[in-house]
Amino acid sequence: MNTTLTTKPAMQATPNQPTSLAAATTIWRKHVGKFLGNAEELFGVIVQPILWVVLFGVGMRSAVAIGAGAGDDYVGFMLPGIIALSAMGGAIGGGMVWLDERVRGIVREYLVSPVPRLAILLGNVGSTLTKSLVQAFVIFIVGMLMGAVVRGDVASWLLALVLLVGYAAGFSGLALAVASITDDLMAYHSMIMLLNLPVLFLSSALYPLSALPIWMKIGALANPTTYLVEGMRGTILGGSSDLPLLLSLAVTSAFAVLGIAIASRAFAARTKRS
Repeated sequence: MNTTLTTKPAMQATPNQPTSLAAATTIWRKHVGKFLGNAEELFGVIVQPILWVVLFGVGMRSAVAIGAGAGDDYVGFMLPGIIALSAMGGAIGGGMVWLDERVRGIVREYLVSPVPRLAILLGNVGSTLTKSLVQAFVIFIVGMLMGAVVRGDVASWLLALVLLVGYAAGFSGLALAVASITDDLMAYHSMIMLLNLPVLFLSSALYPLSALPIWMKIGALANPTTYLVEGMRGTILGGSSDLPLLLSLAVTSAFAVLGIAIASRAFAARTKRS
């Protein structure tokens, strides 16, 4: 009796199974399209920083004499800080989307589909980062219209963009991590809003780093916002910086890596329980 030995072919990825990049791009498009198509959300997340620039910046211009910064103009001096605040606002909005999708069971649908889990994280990080950059760009334009003096060559603009992307990526990761550990929208807002005041006021966003008392200076140097602000002042806003540009680039890049790492760990823990 002859027997024929057959081998089972190795399992291969099906043509219908999306790659991580394709799936992440689909999730990114979905979130960004929803954001840009929602007039109420756009209005809410952009108006507050604009009011900071228009009311606080212009109002303080005549009352505050800045010895260092963008052409001794307070609007230009504070503009990097408001850009940072806007980038953080975009990150908070991205975290809210992730939390909402978890609560409504959409994430569970992702997990039972052939979508790679890495793609879910990358799509959310990418869309959150995009929202942050869109808001920062709008605030930058408003600041220029209000009198901020912009300088710098192409290299300076690219360096400023690297600083902003690193900062926005770090906060996007933190927002997604917080949204992964809570199921309550109010709890999410409470935890995130704890960052608002220190991020803005415990930094060099509104006043020169060299003028701060020592205890505030220590806090400001531990705040990644300071490095974004100082880096942007020294590159495209024509002012002097209290910190070396290479240090600002290193800190914002490290902050981006840290934020994404925290988000990845929180995401993995959450999806295991889903």
